[in-house]
Amino acid sequence: MKRSALNSQGFSRRSALKGLAATTAMAAVPFRASAQDVTLRWWSPQAAPAQVEAYNTQIANFEAANPGVKVVFETTSDEGYAPQLAAAFSSGEVPDIVTHLPSFAIQSYYANGLVEPFNDVIDAIGADDFFPGANDVFKAADGNYVGTGIGNSAANMLWLRTDLMAEAGVDKAPETWDELRAACQAMQKDGIYGAPLPYGRNSMTTLIFIGFIHQAGGQVFDTDLNVALDNQGTRDALEFYTAMRELCPPGATNYSWGEAITAFVSGATATGIYTGRVLGNVNAQNPDIADSVTCTTYPRMSTDIAPWTFNDFPSVFIPAQSPNKDAAKAFAASLFNPDGYIQQLHAAPGHVLPVLQSINNNPEYQANAIIQKYPEEVELMASSAAGGFNLGYESADHPSNEKAGEVVGSGAIADMVQRVVLNGEDADTVIGETVATIEGIMKG
Repeated sequence: MKRSALNSQGFSRRSALKGLAATTAMAAVPFRASAQDVTLRWWSPQAAPAQVEAYNTQIANFEAANPGVKVVFETTSDEGYAPQLAAAFSSGEVPDIVTHLPSFAIQSYYANGLVEPFNDVIDAIGADDFFPGANDVFKAADGNYVGTGIGNSAANMLWLRTDLMAEAGVDKAPETWDELRAACQAMQKDGIYGAPLPYGRNSMTTLIFIGFIHQAGGQVFDTDLNVALDNQGTRDALEFYTAMRELCPPGATNYSWGEAITAFVSGATATGIYTGRVLGNVNAQNPDIADSVTCTTYPRMSTDIAPWTFNDFPSVFIPAQSPNKDAAKAFAASLFNPDGYIQQLHAAPGHVLPVLQSINNNPEYQANAIIQKYPEEVELMASSAAGGFNLGYESADHPSNEKAGEVVGSGAIADMVQRVVLNGEDADTVIGETVATIEGIMKG
């Protein structure tokens, strides 16, 4: 097995394009005139040091091309962005641009009138340069686009240690749940656990478990967006998730994203579940295992069921209450200029994958050491993410679900997991109560 423009005098159309000229298929964003200097506030939960360094490059490039405009980066968190944005929307003190939130969150905000349509920014970036279908998940019921992807992600890849597999006699990557459990049992020894699945009351448990439901042939909503959680797939997913608990570290009861990636990267678990950030972290933090790390799509209950990859479609959008929409649109479009965008993607190679075809084919992007070291893994993540889904876009047959963000934020699905798996409550009763909770959200 291989390891395998803007200026201090005004926002003119011509000067606004100065910061956009490096992209391949670039049209103009229509900007209104303004005579004031502007400070843009940029929020993102993605703030690893290398990413912030890339953001600083993008900010510096934009400010240099647009005198009179200042951009200030501010960090949110994966688990805390919802209350932070709720407070901002309530007070009117909103950021001017937000990146790296999941697509379903933006659909919810847009449905409540809190997000500016993004059509003209997509046109400015170059609509034809996006991978086919890349913006479908961002299309609202009224036909407008609520944002676009700053990248793609394959958030539930199965990460494997080929050295531990060889020692345990596991001769191939698991494709089914039975194969995964058997592999984890064989590799769980000498203080190493089989898997770092999350069982905490948090968004990771919710989002990962939604994947398990689909990997069992179930769904949370039907294609008319009626709650369809009460199905055999949910029961099978709960049963398997329960069976995996003994193969996860004791602390998995409270695991979220950070704990899950650390468990695998540190060598505490034989398998992992995460995006491509694993590759950079392993090479930086635990290089001894770097030549023994690979990934595959996460196993499903049966090979008769298609893989279901969770792509949260990390996004960029502009709050409707921003007083600086024109400048924010210019800055949003500039984030896709090759120099800064490639540096941002290289800050966590494989973690956030390009949404533009021209960037994916750019020799500078392909020259990254991690991408060159793990070409098969990066290609698998890219193809899996391109065909990926999330609760706001459960399948190609589902319409966008503008209530998905509220469902995730409610913690109802994570509660269901904890009640059944950790507390041993009756699955039928808990599923029924969870359905009622989600129906209340959908009607609210």
